Amino acid sequence: MPRHGILPSNDGSQLRPFEKPALPFDSRTRALTRAAIAILVLLLAAWVARNFLAALTWAVVIAITAWPIYARFQSLVFGGRSPVLAPLLFTLMTGLVLLVPIVLAVHQIAQGSDAFARSLNQLQESGLRVPAWLAELPIAGKYLDLWWRANLSNPEVLVEWLRGVNTENITAWTGTLGGALLHRLFLFLITLVALFLVFRDGAWLADHALATVGRLLGDPGERLVSKIADAIRATVNGTVAAAILKGAIIGIGYVLSGVPHPLLFTVLTMTLAMVPLGAWLALAAAALILPVHDGSWLVAAGLFSFGAATLLIGDNVIQPALIGGAARLPFLLVLIGILGGMQSFGFLGLFLGPVIMAALLTIWREWIEVGS
Repeated sequence: MPRHGILPSNDGSQLRPFEKPALPFDSRTRALTRAAIAILVLLLAAWVARNFLAALTWAVVIAITAWPIYARFQSLVFGGRSPVLAPLLFTLMTGLVLLVPIVLAVHQIAQGSDAFARSLNQLQESGLRVPAWLAELPIAGKYLDLWWRANLSNPEVLVEWLRGVNTENITAWTGTLGGALLHRLFLFLITLVALFLVFRDGAWLADHALATVGRLLGDPGERLVSKIADAIRATVNGTVAAAILKGAIIGIGYVLSGVPHPLLFTVLTMTLAMVPLGAWLALAAAALILPVHDGSWLVAAGLFSFGAATLLIGDNVIQPALIGGAARLPFLLVLIGILGGMQSFGFLGLFLGPVIMAALLTIWREWIEVGS
């Protein structure tokens, strides 16, 4: 009697596997069935990991961008002998590079907290000084001057305003912010773990990804993957370079205009320049602090105008030019990819948008070559 899927041969001397008959489908139907099952499993896996897709995507983007540096680090430092130590150290170094701007900004904020506390005490004691030019404004200058003296220059009124703040709402808001920060920290740790695995098994993953795409699409698929990798590196490098350049130029304005703690605001501007509207917040905060620290409203307006011009040129000219030149993309496609990507996918779209445009341009060129 056959057991465990094994049947005896005709002469009884050998065993052969029990062959189950295939379903009465043709080869095309079976291929479609396998494809449908594979797509279903892929969708289910994406749904299960939906809360971690952003972290995994960041790990892939960082790994593709830093892969040339990692390959050199692995060969020079360890000679490629350690399959675990090299990716672990490089992952920790990458994490430190990502955290250094945040740590430096927090350190600068802590150093400036004493000055901020003194400013609050001064406001409670003497109020906010009336600008000399306010009364000289046409039409409404006299009324604005009277309102300022009755409200902002009166310490008692300011104290009443502070008392009117709902402390329960502030407590709830800070609790929500703390929970969000813990969640972001957890996702950052997931990103580092995924990054370590990608660095460790990067060659294997790349070979299998190319094999899969090549089997599905042929040579055009491999060229598409190569173009996407180039676009990712160009987008990240261009974004970081543009952020550093914009922050450095605006930082010169901070120093010349007399903004307190210019290093703090320069670091914040560089860091937040990679976030949509982030650099604008740092610039606005610096411009508003100037009059409080015995600065002129005219100087503050000049600083904001200078910073706004720098950000507009950097966001709409320099950054797309850097990305487009490295990724060989037209300027308009890069600009649409950046703006549309942020609108569709948030901060991650800043990098995904140009990549999608690069993939579109590659596919279009492949169709032209096939049709010609």
